[in-house]
This record gives sequence, structure tokens and C-alpha cells, in this order.
Amino acid sequence: MPKAWYNILADLPNPPSPPLNPATGQPVTPDDLAPLFPMAIIEQEVSQERWIPIPEEVLDIYRLWRPSPLYRAHRLEKALGTPAKIYYKYEGVSPAGSHKPNTAVAQAYYNKKEGVKRLTTETGAGQWGSALSLACTYFGLECVVYMVRVSYEQKPYRRLLMQTWGAEVIPSPSTRTNAGRKILEQDPDSPGSLGIAISEAAEDAAMRDDTKYALGSVLNHVLMHQTVIGLETKKQLALVGDYPDVVIASCGGGSNFGGLAFPFLADKFAGKDVRVIAVEPTACPTLTKGAYAYDFGDTGRLAPLMKMYTLGHTFVPPGIHAGGLRYHGDSPIVSQLYHEGYIEAVALPQTAIFEAATLFARTEGILPAPESAHAIRAAIDEARKAAEEGKERTIVFGLSGHGHFDLGAYEAYLSGKLEDYEYPAELIQKALAELPRV
Repeated sequence: MPKAWYNILADLPNPPSPPLNPATGQPVTPDDLAPLFPMAIIEQEVSQERWIPIPEEVLDIYRLWRPSPLYRAHRLEKALGTPAKIYYKYEGVSPAGSHKPNTAVAQAYYNKKEGVKRLTTETGAGQWGSALSLACTYFGLECVVYMVRVSYEQKPYRRLLMQTWGAEVIPSPSTRTNAGRKILEQDPDSPGSLGIAISEAAEDAAMRDDTKYALGSVLNHVLMHQTVIGLETKKQLALVGDYPDVVIASCGGGSNFGGLAFPFLADKFAGKDVRVIAVEPTACPTLTKGAYAYDFGDTGRLAPLMKMYTLGHTFVPPGIHAGGLRYHGDSPIVSQLYHEGYIEAVALPQTAIFEAATLFARTEGILPAPESAHAIRAAIDEARKAAEEGKERTIVFGLSGHGHFDLGAYEAYLSGKLEDYEYPAELIQKALAELPRV
């Protein structure tokens, strides 16, 4: 198990564009971020050190499930008739059932150490909210989760899991915050979005001295905490004398993708020939159809402006079942890597996603989360290309979590009720027209 996180900022070929204070248009300062984050997290966000030591208290909790297993998908390979070798790194073995505790535990630790009593956050599918609820339980912190309303209604067992771990779970948009009330005035039936939930959670945190905000994706420190995934994967592959030709991970805000991909991108920067693919839904095609521009990280325009691929901070995606992939923007680092050509991106429809998830469940035996199934679909497509070309290749993908709480989505698919949805170009252009002028 790694004893340090990998910080990709130390190796980026080009420096990242700084986040901007929306009030001044100037780069944000530590004082700007202090109402939301503890100082240790702020320092990690801007650190240029390649390796950040993992505190022993965090390692003690990691040891409950880490290192997570890397599997060879022999049965899937056989079903596909492919010469490709397919490996998957399985993060569903964590207590919360996904990769999210890798950063939740770290963030709860740093907040506890600086005297914080209460954390607020947002959640889409419920995986991040579950992880932070668990982490707060470990460190004796209160936890308040603003859950995107459509997921709150679609995934009651995620909500119950959070409540079992002691969290207060609020459907977003809510009447608890100014941001939520404003949205409800415009659309009383709003399904919510991660951008709206972020606004509510950030506003809640900023109003109380004993409270900070915890983010489940997008920012550098979050993706850095997740690099334990890719670091372990490299060591596990070395044990069997293998290395990937292609690395694949689903990508919403970027934490799962960055966690697996960043350690391999370090090799790519050093000259290694490896393809890296980010997979997103056609219903929320941030990288593949968004604009690379400065935008707010939240709908309420409380967060800093970040240069990223975005569909516009007013974008409200449809209620697709992959709730963890519904964010309007993407990690600034992932966005930069895509813009500069170091990674690829593909958007896939949800019926094809669930077809792949079902095949995987029937061959490998693990029921994947809908978000994770995006990577499965792309891996299957790559394996089939290998069969068509008659060429061997090694494929590694991230299985970021199990789908035990997502059976409603599988029911919709198996009953033929799940439909593909491609977000209309005119609605994307309408949302992009409201980008801030920087």
C-alpha cells in the first residue's frame, strides 16, 4: 500500500491556469479558501511536491480495505473472444462500496486535526455522501449532505446508508439555503444538479465558524488522495510482469479517473507509450462537447472560477441513472490534460452502458455501479477492436464501485424502460452563453 500520494502538479508539462476569485477576477488566495477548507487541504491544493506523505492515522483506516484487488477478467475475455488481457482495479471493497473513502477519510482527518466540528458536502449518486458520512463517523464529526433531488428519490438506500452512519441528508435544491430557495422559485420541480448541491453545501459551511466544506471531486487535493488506486495498480501489474497499453476510467468530476490514471500519466510524461481514456455519458458530455473556459464550479456562483471543460454552470442534466457523472464541469487538471492531448475522451449512451454492465455481472460476478459501467463499456470496445485486428493488448480499467444500491437502474434496463439520451446541442449552447466573461 502506498505511503504517499502522487501529486501530478509536480510533473505537468505546462502549469495549470489558476482559479480566480469571482469578485476580483484575481487568482484566489489561501484567505479566499479559508472559510471552506482547512489550511492543510489548501496547502495540498497548491503544492508542487511530487509526493505528499499519507498520515499514519489515515493509513490505519485505509488498511481496513487497502490495498484493493486487481483482477484479471478471464471470463469476460473468453466471452468476448479477444486476444486482449483485461484487468480491473476494484474499489467496491471499501466499506462505502466505492473509491470515494480514499479522499473522504483524508479530508475528515485534516478537518478534525484543525478543530472543525461539522462538515457539509454535496452528493450525486450518493457514493461521495456515503463515504464522507463514514469518514465523519471515524473522526467524530457531524456530517450534512445535500443530495441531488433526483438521486435522493431514485436511491433511497444510499440515503439510508448515510443516515445509518449518522449524517443528515437533505434533498437539493432545498429551502435551507439562499441558493436552494432561488432555484426553487425558478423551478419548484427542479430535479437538482451537483452544481446546485455544491452551492447549498458551500453556503451552509460559510455561514458557521465550526463548519467546513468537503468536496468529493474536481480539485487537485481530491484527485491526489485518489492516486493510491493507480499507484497500487502499477505495483500489482509489476508482480505479474505486465503494463497497460490503455488505461480507462469513468469521468464525472474527475476523482475516479485521476486516481487511476495520474500515476500512469507520470510514465507517459517520461516517454512511456500508454493511452489513457476518460469515459462520460452522452447525457452529460462535458469533455466531448463542453467549452474549455473559465466557469463557476457551482450553480449559485459561490465557488471560484476554474478553467475547465464545462457545459455551463446553469446546466441541469437529465435524471440519468449514472448520478455520479452529472456534473456540469470537470477537473481543471483533467481538462488541461485533455485540451493538450495527453488523454482521450469518449461519450457513451446508457443502454450500451447497461448492456456492458450486465455482461460483466454475468461473467465476472460483480454487479458494477452505473458510473463504473462506463469504463466497462469502453474496455469491451477496446477488447473487441483487438479481436478485429488480431492484436494482443493489455487493458486496465477502474471498477470504481459496486451497484448494490443501484438495482432500480438495472430494473429499468432489464424491463426495457431505460432510454438513451443525448443532451441537445441547442441547450448546451444556451447554458454556455451564460459563461462569465473573464
